[in-house]
Amino acid sequence: MVRSFHHAAYSAERLAAERESSVTLIVPARECAETIGPIARILVSLMERGAVDQVLVVDADSADGTAGIAAAEGAQVVSEHALMPQFGPVRGKGDAMWRALSAARGDVVCFLDADSGFFGEHFACGPVGVLLFEPGVEFVKAYFQRPFHQGGAFDGGRVTELTARPLLRRFWPELSSLCQPLAGEMAARRDLLCSLPFSTGYAVETAMLLDIHAEVGARAIAQVDLDVRQNDHKSLPALAPMADEVLAAVTARLERDGRLVSTGETHPIERPPMATVLAAAA
Repeated sequence: MVRSFHHAAYSAERLAAERESSVTLIVPARECAETIGPIARILVSLMERGAVDQVLVVDADSADGTAGIAAAEGAQVVSEHALMPQFGPVRGKGDAMWRALSAARGDVVCFLDADSGFFGEHFACGPVGVLLFEPGVEFVKAYFQRPFHQGGAFDGGRVTELTARPLLRRFWPELSSLCQPLAGEMAARRDLLCSLPFSTGYAVETAMLLDIHAEVGARAIAQVDLDVRQNDHKSLPALAPMADEVLAAVTARLERDGRLVSTGETHPIERPPMATVLAAAA
């Protein structure tokens, strides 16, 4: 059973007063001009108040001015294409997250999505606080309710509920209590993240969760309740590629563990552990 916590126990003031580790917040962004301004402003405020040490926005050369908006709010902004260029074209969100590790200075890294509406500082403080202050925790995932724009109904996410969580219940029941396994808000020690291969594209959250589970076990994984997260709900055809990549990440790990006979299908491209890349370059 994955342990659960609530963000209210981990205020910015507590992080500033009690933390002993440096913290980097990483925000991969692509065409997020409508939301990145408030997010960057809040995260930079956390840095100014001593709760975190680095706010890094990794932009996909967005055409809508995302990078300029984030920079105007005081965030450190870098093009994803400028990081680790020897690995060729950037292949989606997971690749951008992996490349961002090369520019992260903190002992702790927290990834945050750039498309969240009604963003609050607890989106960062919750995951980071659980990691810093709860004994034995090495990886934290956020969970939340996702309201539809019309009416009071909530949706946990269709790929989450119809693909990711059923697969976890079937093959990794010890992770079945994770409410939002595909959440983009997550925190871990940088050393742990740098020891892992990174799937590119939408497979990254699933692959990271399963690889960390294999490395440290379910008892070292926790989740933190952020209450409500608002973002756009995509059409079913737009969600299909994400579901395909989640399934591909799962089947690759089942094959790796000898629990599934290889089908010979192509799996998502993976980047090697950042630690080995940086060591080779030293």
